[in-house]
Amino acid sequence: MSDLPARPRQVTLGAVIIMGGSALIVASVFERVAGLGSLETQKSVEQFLSEPPGDGLGMSAEDVVTALRALSMVAGACATAAAILGFFVLQRSRSARIGLAVLALPLFVSGMAVGGFLSALVVAATVMLWLQPARDWFDGVVRRPAVEAAAAMAGPRHPEESPGETPVGPPVAPPSTEPRPMSGFGTTPVGYGPMVTTAPFAGPAPRPARLLWACILTWTFCGLAIFAMALSVLVLLAAPDLVFDELHRQNPDLSSEGMTDSAIKSATYVTAAVVLVWGGAASFFALQAFRRVAWGRTALLFSAAGAAAVCLVFTIFNFLMALPLVACLVTVSLLVRPDVRAWFAARSGS
Repeated sequence: MSDLPARPRQVTLGAVIIMGGSALIVASVFERVAGLGSLETQKSVEQFLSEPPGDGLGMSAEDVVTALRALSMVAGACATAAAILGFFVLQRSRSARIGLAVLALPLFVSGMAVGGFLSALVVAATVMLWLQPARDWFDGVVRRPAVEAAAAMAGPRHPEESPGETPVGPPVAPPSTEPRPMSGFGTTPVGYGPMVTTAPFAGPAPRPARLLWACILTWTFCGLAIFAMALSVLVLLAAPDLVFDELHRQNPDLSSEGMTDSAIKSATYVTAAVVLVWGGAASFFALQAFRRVAWGRTALLFSAAGAAAVCLVFTIFNFLMALPLVACLVTVSLLVRPDVRAWFAARSGS
């Protein structure tokens, strides 16, 4: 075929995640490298080396700082290359896809120095490029639908469709030339009756891929948020002294700012409850939208828009909140696409 197949949405989403995640990794690397010489980092490294498993490494504080700096620089270099290759992936470059696969392991390992979550996300998006239908798109393979393939294998059924070939099926008897007997007045002749027309059966419209990706984004980030908050509550319940000591060590001015241990604990519990309820509700809305329930799409749309507003506020204090902000904005944009709205409208009108 001379026409190139259309780029799958899976490739577009994967490339966007790779470029966006790599850009955030580079920003995190700059922040990490700039803070390696601070007194807070030195104290953290010394405390790590004084407790298991750090005390068994046989490394000095200077060695740990040097290793963190080297890993951060490697992560930054790999992320920069991944962002560039992500752009060429959109141009159907097979070499770029192979390059991303080569960078996946060093990026994942070195990305641990700056958190690890973003590097794992980029690696997951790289894996998406090797799954169907992305693999066929890079290879230039166009798969024919099963109905067309079956029709092509069956061949023509009448001589008029393909002259010179034998028709498929039993032979058709020639029309009779004898006069047809007349039936009684007011009766329907034998073999004749009212014409009944039947319309071809139309199956349910396929679920739009944009809706599927909106649901996947919702379930993924809601699951991560619930897991993170549940883990924070468990750690706070299991070792509260350790948590509060670490908080006061990182910010000695907490007490002077009016943030007592009791207030911090209450704020953590309230935040965890809000995330649990909101994340569970958003996941339920996504499930209803996935099942083609119109109010589920509307509720998920408002939930994603509200979460985007909250993430925008917290991004001012923590740059990593830009990642869920992007996920919320992408979810909103997917839910308002014309094909998604038409899919729900067709169900409402049926």
